[in-house]
Order: sequence, then structure tokens, then C-alpha cells
Amino acid sequence: MKMKILFVPLVFLLFVFNVRSQEEESGRFQRLGISLSHANISSGLKDAENKWISLPAWGIDYDYWFNEKWGLGMHVDIIVEKFTVEENLGDDSVLERSFPIAPAIMGLHKFGRHHTLMFGAGVELEKEENLFLNRLGYEYGLEISEKWEVGFSLNYDFRWNAYDSYIIGIGVSRVFR
Repeated sequence: MKMKILFVPLVFLLFVFNVRSQEEESGRFQRLGISLSHANISSGLKDAENKWISLPAWGIDYDYWFNEKWGLGMHVDIIVEKFTVEENLGDDSVLERSFPIAPAIMGLHKFGRHHTLMFGAGVELEKEENLFLNRLGYEYGLEISEKWEVGFSLNYDFRWNAYDSYIIGIGVSRVFR
């Protein structure tokens, strides 16, 4: 099952690298970024009590922009802790997660000079159970130079029949034109 899930991101990356040579004539560009963030979960469990938990996370993002307004990306969030959550099923089910990795294919739409809306779907990979998710996000980006950007992001992940989280982060990206 995990090999099938990893197949989709690999095909996506092969497609993007294949069209790299066409970018200069058409205004297309690529962006690779890394971010430091926190995943916030309202249904976390600590000491057998339901509590908000905030967990450290990393983000690795690859975006392929077709033009200045529209793009497609592969955004991967990695929570770097073990944690326990109460599932959204209403039957007091508990779900233990251990360093989950959540890749998602994202549609990107830039409006204004600094604002980007993101929407997509993916899967949270973890040794016990994989979870399907939808992700909605917003990024405020500032150009440092022609090749470098700093971005502040807010993402909301809805994991079907499991738990929800929102992720706040700051990142640095390298732009390849």
C-alpha cells in the first residue's frame, strides 16, 4: 500500500522535471522551500485528558508555476514527535501517531503581489495507519531577492474520520526561473 501511495508523488516530480526546458519561453518557474512550523491539534490527549497540543514540524514544498497566477505543488509536512489524539468518530477511539509524514498535491493561486491560496489532497503516512487528508492553506510571501523568498503560512488539514490540525509556519524558498 505504501509503495502505491509513493508512486503518485514520484510521477508528479518526473512530469515537472520533464517540462523544465520549456520554462524560460513561457514564464513558468519552479520554487523549492523548507519551513519550520507547529502543528496544532485540538483533540490531543495528554495524561488521559483531552488538550490542545502543539507539535514541532518541518515542511518541504516544491511548486511548479505555470504562470504568475497558477501553480501545482507537492507539499510535505513532517511532525517530529509521537502523540496521541482522540478520533472524530464519536466513540472515544484513540489514535497513536509516531512521526507522521503528510505529502499533498496542492493547487496554487496567487492573488495580489504577496498572497497565495492553496488547496489539495494527500495522505498522512504513519507505521500504524495511513489517513487520507484534504488541505487548505494561505501563504504570505516576501521576495528577498530575485531568487529568494520568505513566506508565512497557515494550513488546515482535515483527516477523514480521524482528526484535524492547523499548521503555522515560516519558511525560505529558492526560486528557479
